[in-house]
Amino acid sequence: QVQLVESGGGLVQAGDSLRLSCAASGRTFNSYAMGWFRQAPGKEREFVAAISWSGGTTYYADVKGRFTISRDNAKNTVYLQMNSLKPEDTAVYYCAQSGGGYSQTNERDYRYWGQGTQVTVSS
Repeated sequence: QVQLVESGGGLVQAGDSLRLSCAASGRTFNSYAMGWFRQAPGKEREFVAAISWSGGTTYYADVKGRFTISRDNAKNTVYLQMNSLKPEDTAVYYCAQSGGGYSQTNERDYRYWGQGTQVTVSS
């Protein structure tokens, strides 16, 4: 059974930074792509960033240049460094593990999900 546990969310001001972490357990971490998604109140969940098994990255256009996804296979952990945060980044952020090794932007390609961590950015 795969478990994903996110941490690092919180309340920050616009322009601040946060780093989210997602610790994975249950199967060979370095064989699978990992992704971050977010869901704001009243909106559908949306793709934020993904990283393939080999480290290739893909970003949602609105976060490209501000957010960085990375992984540490030795620690079975994926990170999302978020800089220059904006109020519109406020959402619950979810970590997910894909069914394969290549980065995917569609949530249907992800088999396992964490419980989510709240990020709130005040103006």
